[in-house]
Amino acid sequence: AITVGLAGITGKFGRLLATHLLKNPQVTLRGYARDPSKVVPSISSSPSVRLFAGGALDDAAIKPFVSGCDVVICAYLGDNELMVDGQKQLVDACEAASVPRYIASDWSAYLETKEKVKGVHVMIGGFMETLFSPFFGALDSETNTFKYWGDGTEILESTTYGDAAQYTAKVAADPSAVGIQKFLGDRKSIKEVAASFEKVYGIKPALQRLGSQEDLKTHMDELRAKNPANIYSYMPLFYTYHMINGSTFVGPDVDNQKYPDIEPETWESFMRSRSPKELSTSMYALASVQ
Repeated sequence: AITVGLAGITGKFGRLLATHLLKNPQVTLRGYARDPSKVVPSISSSPSVRLFAGGALDDAAIKPFVSGCDVVICAYLGDNELMVDGQKQLVDACEAASVPRYIASDWSAYLETKEKVKGVHVMIGGFMETLFSPFFGALDSETNTFKYWGDGTEILESTTYGDAAQYTAKVAADPSAVGIQKFLGDRKSIKEVAASFEKVYGIKPALQRLGSQEDLKTHMDELRAKNPANIYSYMPLFYTYHMINGSTFVGPDVDNQKYPDIEPETWESFMRSRSPKELSTSMYALASVQ
C-alpha cells in the first residue's frame, strides 16, 4: 500500500492524475484543494480518497495533509506566489514530516536544500493539446495552416495530458523513481506534423514561416519590454522559443520503457482520434473530463 498526497486535485492535470492513481488498488489518495467541493464525484466518492481543505500558503492545513504520505505530488499551476512560495511551503512540510519523495509541479531546485525528501521531476516536453491550441498558435484550424518559427525542421517534443498523468501515476507508485524521469509521446518537427496531418485527414495543410529563431527572440523581447503586464501577448512566444531551440529537450533518450504497459499517443494517433477542428479545442475539452 502507498499513500499519495496530491496538492491541486481540482485542476485539469490534477483531476486526470487522481483518476489514474485510483486505478491502482495499492494507492490511498489524499487530495488537497482550496475548495474540496469542486472535486468531481467520480473521485470524491471513492473510498480510497480523503480530501483536505486549505490554501497553498496555509501551513496549519498543509501539515496534516502531508503527514504520513509516502509521496506528495504538486499539481499547482498559477502565478509566482503559488508556484514558488506555494511549493516551498509544501516542500518544507514534507521535509518536516519526513515524506520520502516530492514530485514537483515545476522545476524546483529548492528541493536540493533538503535532506529527507527526495525531489522527483517528471519531464514530458509540451502538452500535445496545448501545442495544437490557439494559445500556442501553431495550427490555424480555420484554414488548415501550420505556422512556425525557425526553418520548420526543429523538433517539437510532446505528450498528451492523459499520458503525462499515466506516467506520473506510475512514478508516484514506484519508490525507486527519484530525480529526473523523462517520458515522451512523440518528437517531430512541425513539417513532419503537417505531413502526418495530410496522411490522416487527406487534407494538404498550408505551411507559413513566421521568421527565424532570431526573429522570434527579437519579437518576444520587444513585446515584453513594451507591455510586461500583458503576459499572454508574449508568453506563448517564449514557450515556442525554448521548445524549438533545444534548451529544453527531454529526448531522444527517455524512460518510457520503465512502464511498458503505457502506450503513449503520438502526433499521428492523436489526430486519428479527432477531427481537424477538434485538434484546436482538445485543450479546452479537458475541462469537461469527469
